[in-house]
Amino acid sequence: MSVIATWWAPLAMLLVSNVFMTVAWYGHLKHQDTPLPRVILTSWAIAFFEYVIMVPANRWGSAFSSPYQLKILQEVITLVVFSGFALLYFGTRPQWNHLAAFGCLVAAVGFTFLPGTAGR
Repeated sequence: MSVIATWWAPLAMLLVSNVFMTVAWYGHLKHQDTPLPRVILTSWAIAFFEYVIMVPANRWGSAFSSPYQLKILQEVITLVVFSGFALLYFGTRPQWNHLAAFGCLVAAVGFTFLPGTAGR
């Protein structure tokens, strides 16, 4: 069985692609003295790798999940990756309201994967 024929491979790829995108979007915030054009070009270069991983992940993931399921799952993965990044890179912890909002999004993923809903 091919690794792309399993549901966990696209999930892992979405996780890895989000690491690239989070660094591209937020990594420069610690370097406010860097000129904005350089920040933009560097972010685009990093984001290229995000797309190289994200596009096949969504294509292969569509064999197991609907586009709605993929998108909602992607949002939760984004928040998980960002939360770890913010803690490790910026040293910031989420507040109670951030955790409550995160809980709502996790619930959204749960709802989208309930049995009896139109999947793929």
